[in-house]
Amino acid sequence: MKSFFISDNHDTWVGLRLAGIEGVLLHEREEVLETLKKVTLNPDVGIIILTEKIADLAPDVIMEYKMKNKKPLIIEIPDRHGTTRGADVITSYIRDSVGIRI
Repeated sequence: MKSFFISDNHDTWVGLRLAGIEGVLLHEREEVLETLKKVTLNPDVGIIILTEKIADLAPDVIMEYKMKNKKPLIIEIPDRHGTTRGADVITSYIRDSVGIRI
C-alpha cells in the first residue's frame, strides 16, 4: 500500500519525496480535484497526504471523501511554515463530526 502527497509548498514536497513518498505540487482547486479523483481510484494508494493549504482549496469535497469512503485515508499536515489551524483543531473536529463536547 502506497502513500501519495499533494502539496502547495515546494520544500514540503521535496521533504516527503526524500522520505520516499510520491506526490505532486499543485496550486489550483481544479488541479487538486482532478488529482484527488485520479488518486482515490488507484487501489494501490492507501493514504493521501495533503498540506493544510491544499485542503483549504476544496474543504467540501475533501470532507465528503473522508466521511463516505474508508479507503484511502486522507490526512492533512502543515507545511514547513507551520499550522494555519487553531490550537483546538482536534477538539473542534471531534465536536463537529461526532457532536460531543470534550
